[in-house]
Amino acid sequence: MNSLNIDFEKVGGLVPAIIQDADSHLVLMLGYMNQEALDISLESKKVTFFSRTKKRIWTKGETSGNFLHIKSITVDCDNDTLLIKVRPAGPVCHTGSDTCFDEINNSKTLFLDQLRYIIKERKNNPSDQSYTASLFAKGINKVAQKVGEEAVEIVIEAKDDNKSLFLGEAADLLFHYLVLLEAKDIELDEVMQVLIDRHHKK
Repeated sequence: MNSLNIDFEKVGGLVPAIIQDADSHLVLMLGYMNQEALDISLESKKVTFFSRTKKRIWTKGETSGNFLHIKSITVDCDNDTLLIKVRPAGPVCHTGSDTCFDEINNSKTLFLDQLRYIIKERKNNPSDQSYTASLFAKGINKVAQKVGEEAVEIVIEAKDDNKSLFLGEAADLLFHYLVLLEAKDIELDEVMQVLIDRHHKK
């Protein structure tokens, strides 16, 4: 069943499928799917294509083990192109590159957007089990105090050579900074805009 309402006949039975990393948002590769490939992908949660050269169905990673685990599938406005967000199990390209466009795909910074969403959810839908919700419940002074405490701790760790402890304190500071922004109803994008404006003034 074509549950995604794809117009396969419009494009000769095959539609392009853009494969994008769900975390980094980098485009990993482009493939093609027919109805069977899409059905298998939906059932297995692994990207499966139709090979135009070999004229057969194939699952990406079936020989290498570098599967593309599907997180979401959306259709474009014309119902003839798929955008598939995945978490790759390894290099995507047969050459060994992270992507078929020879780009490095190791950035984790876009996870900040997911973390911001989680923090916002903890504020709007608090629970007794949530540490983040407990910070919001204690008020802005407590949240600001935690940022100050974490800032002092990272300064102390910066003077030593223990990378693991420093990373832990850096993560704590970044997390509590994001909580502070949310407590102030300020989006991280607003802070980024200040940096962008400063950069453009140089």
